[in-house]
Amino acid sequence: MIGLGHPTLRNFLALEPSDMRKGFNGLIALAIRHLGESLARDALFVLINQRRTRIKLFFLDGTGLWLATKRLKSGRFNWPSRNAIGQKKSRLTPEALQLLIDGLERRAVPVVAPASVLRQGTRS
Repeated sequence: MIGLGHPTLRNFLALEPSDMRKGFNGLIALAIRHLGESLARDALFVLINQRRTRIKLFFLDGTGLWLATKRLKSGRFNWPSRNAIGQKKSRLTPEALQLLIDGLERRAVPVVAPASVLRQGTRS
């Protein structure tokens, strides 16, 4: 089973778009050659298509390889960009990964101020 919030899970996002036609063998080859990672237990790989409307996740749980696909009905995934020249992958916290998979922008999630701060702001 895939536990996205598991503390030992390592999340690898391919920053460049990938060919979504790839199956199990093609994804494993991509992880090894393009991302420079070996397919190991507790490693989750996330890929995106050119239009940023579809993602694929693959994960080895010790008994087999999971492959999941998500296609947005509308809009696009807010995909991280490269921080350095030649950077091919990125890692995210479990919370940021869940927001990404849900199709939400990390910066667009509202931050609710504590009630005490809101009350102080309304005093004149």
